[in-house]
Amino acid sequence: MLAMNYRGPYRVRAEQKSAPYIEHPGDAIIRVNRACICGSDLHLYHGLVPDTRVGTTFGHEFTGVVEEIGSEVQNLKVGDQVLVPFNVFCGSCYFCQRELYSNCHSVNPEASAIGGIYGYSHSTGGYDGGQAEYVRVPMADVGPTVIPADLDLDDAVLLTDASPTGYQAAEMGDIREGETVVVFGAGPVGIFAAKSAWLLGAGRVIVVDHVDYRLEFVKNFAQCEIVNFKEVKDMAVHIKKMTDWMGADVCIDAVGCEAAGNFAQSLTGIKLKLQGGSATVLHRCINTVRKGGKVSIVGVYGPTFNAIPIGNAVNKGLTLRMNQASVKRHLPRLIEHIQAGRIKPSEIITHRMPLEEVADAYHMFSSKLDNCIKTVLVPPRSIASN
Repeated sequence: MLAMNYRGPYRVRAEQKSAPYIEHPGDAIIRVNRACICGSDLHLYHGLVPDTRVGTTFGHEFTGVVEEIGSEVQNLKVGDQVLVPFNVFCGSCYFCQRELYSNCHSVNPEASAIGGIYGYSHSTGGYDGGQAEYVRVPMADVGPTVIPADLDLDDAVLLTDASPTGYQAAEMGDIREGETVVVFGAGPVGIFAAKSAWLLGAGRVIVVDHVDYRLEFVKNFAQCEIVNFKEVKDMAVHIKKMTDWMGADVCIDAVGCEAAGNFAQSLTGIKLKLQGGSATVLHRCINTVRKGGKVSIVGVYGPTFNAIPIGNAVNKGLTLRMNQASVKRHLPRLIEHIQAGRIKPSEIITHRMPLEEVADAYHMFSSKLDNCIKTVLVPPRSIASN
């Protein structure tokens, strides 16, 4: 089969690999028809995630058709169109029983701080991802969700990560009616976090980034205010000026370990890798939110150390909440929002490219070329079947 193949930092290509097969009676083999490149994939692409091995296939956002099922699979049948949450989870452990699917205790037993993720290095279990013609999905009775007949595939693929992660970012902010929410990052997750903040009752939404075309996009998509941090001398002071000198009620970190804007953080966290990434946005969230406010973190950071102003958080009495999104928990509500016309996730897709051009797709997204917001890769067998 054709699959994306990681060859080292900034080096990916499409080439032939052995097709996956049923390894356990609970497995399913999915023929992929949509696979996205996520901003988190860029952390792998840039060499910032430990134990990202040569030969790995990335891709934790994908939909497809059930091609084959193991003997114990009961909830799927061959031919079903499914979306597959980026979390690999068992559905029955202590954490899964509490709908904390991203913290599943069974799928990545050697790790103490993270569950399983498709196509996201051996630190998250070593599962190959969906930027390929086929992918093996373990524990297929609990992960994949059959796509409703009235749901567009382009909307469905964004329910595998980006939309639920943005929604959970807003949810973890515990937004009260009328509150001011500041979202740092105008990538796909930040865009969905801004849109979700309105759905959860925000009275004002402000998005911060430094890329003009992304700011313009989120302004139109999420009907929010925008701030270019390159034009701001002190972010905390600027946001206080915008909020009657109180600060935001909720701040959301939708950027993570490659945040720009602070030389020392970028040097130690990205170039020298002395931290688990640049903590610039964490500083901005903690210092920008009001006293007694809430900080929600969905941006990805690497293990194990980051220099953050925890004393400021303590003295301000902040509530900090963070996690990888538990996608399956959010799907019923998000599907309802789509069917009711409140949100159309596929509107953020700016590029569709064949899987054969995966190297160009990564370069374009990484370098922010051609006003790229979100790219969908389409495998050749999917093109042929359409």
